[in-house]
Amino acid sequence: MVSRMTIVLAAIAALVTTAVLGAMLRWAGRLPQATPNPRSLHVTPVPRVGGLALWAGALPAVMVAAYVAPIEVVAWGPAWFVLTLVSLRDDTCGVSIVPRLAAHVACALWFACWVVTPADHLLLAALQTGALALLVVWSLNLYNFMDGSDGLAALMAVFGFGAYALAGTASPTSSGLAFVIAAAAVPLFVANSPPARIFMGDVGAVPLGFLAAAFGIAGVVNHTWSAWFPLLVFLPFIADATLTLLRRIWRRERWWEGHRSHYYQRLLQLGAGHAGTLSIFAALMLGTSVTAVAIAHVAPEWGGRALAVWCVVLLLPFGAIDYHWRKRSPATP
Repeated sequence: MVSRMTIVLAAIAALVTTAVLGAMLRWAGRLPQATPNPRSLHVTPVPRVGGLALWAGALPAVMVAAYVAPIEVVAWGPAWFVLTLVSLRDDTCGVSIVPRLAAHVACALWFACWVVTPADHLLLAALQTGALALLVVWSLNLYNFMDGSDGLAALMAVFGFGAYALAGTASPTSSGLAFVIAAAAVPLFVANSPPARIFMGDVGAVPLGFLAAAFGIAGVVNHTWSAWFPLLVFLPFIADATLTLLRRIWRRERWWEGHRSHYYQRLLQLGAGHAGTLSIFAALMLGTSVTAVAIAHVAPEWGGRALAVWCVVLLLPFGAIDYHWRKRSPATP
């Protein structure tokens, strides 16, 4: 159940985000620009720090959460703040891969150390901490990888964090924050929908990916839900990014470099465009998130089966994209 305070904070978040976006769009020419390059899917420069508006809207709720549940916020708050600063720096001036990845790993380890319960066996605790940190690093990066087509990452935030809120995250505090983030993402989605007037940039995508993992893992650790739930909620993003990475590694490509071979990128290049790509992925995101919430409330024991079914469902459009991609250009992997 969403509290009255949460609804008020969500309304404030949406209004603040809308106001900040309005100011940004008015002074769009003075903002850092995403300049078209051979790997991008747009043809004109677009401002790329729209994520700042999202966090400006969510900040009042974060401050309330820090007052109500300071220990809980300490687990993810400092890492979220550092990731936001580093990502903003990357959007404005550029940050090389080594210090950027070092910041990602350090922030992931900070969160993992707070979540892992101290074990009698030191090696076991270290392995658990490392595994959780690796999951967090992958989540924040895959979310950033999927932020390449108009409206896609913002709508995933609406559906994903909305599902967290409706299912009830690890605590009322994090549940309320998830609801606030979903509300703040709505005006960002409107500004980012095709044709995008502003991109969320790394400053939006990277912290969103971090919080998606942090709230999801916290829910598992606190037995609010099983591991299948956050995986199913964000499955369209997880499946696209993970399968693409594995394919590039298998083909011995320079997988760490930018590219245009994600399924959503290929779908767009095959003629779906930004609007068509968004429509197809919106249907998938809505389907997985609604299924996850419904199963969590009605029959949680069926969650693993629902996840498996949706994995098969996603393989169908992904397989079709691969087929048409090879048909269009047989020499292109």
